[in-house]
Amino acid sequence: MKTLKVGFDLDGVILYNPVRVFRVAAKTILKPIKATLLHQEKASFYLPSSNFEKLLWRIIHMTSFKINNGYDDLKKLSDNKNIELYLITGRYNFLKDGYLSWLKRIDAKKVFQSCYYNEKNLQPNQFKENMIKKLGLDVYVEDNFDIIEKLNHHTKARILWLNNIVDRNIPYQFSYSSLQEICRYLKTLV
Repeated sequence: MKTLKVGFDLDGVILYNPVRVFRVAAKTILKPIKATLLHQEKASFYLPSSNFEKLLWRIIHMTSFKINNGYDDLKKLSDNKNIELYLITGRYNFLKDGYLSWLKRIDAKKVFQSCYYNEKNLQPNQFKENMIKKLGLDVYVEDNFDIIEKLNHHTKARILWLNNIVDRNIPYQFSYSSLQEICRYLKTLV
């Protein structure tokens, strides 16, 4: 039997982040600002450059403040010899300390084959696409629908969406409302 290789995003998937429900509103509000003031490409994610911006980003990432319900189910799933789990986060290099702290708190070495963060500050979707291809992942679990749309066009992996209450009405074949639900689905694949 072929080993199933599955990747997981960190913020909003492994870590609970209640603020992610505001992503749609923030995107709508910030889109014109990004285009005019920041002269940023329409399809890109913002990369903070000043110390103040980086501080704000660190604060924003503190909203991922606890381990998501269902992580125990994921730990049990990691015991299955027919599945390999990987952690792949788009967190930028300046967020490394928080990332490493979370790896210890979730005991990542016991759950994941390997863990990766965006140390070269690529666009998060590009970094995830590169890692999905490099690792030959069959499945990737993501909570950001913008990234899902990009990954679906550029990888062969099945992209599972951990939705939230605000955007769960968006039609998508592989949409799930909890990490537990995703773990149950993954069990059917091995």
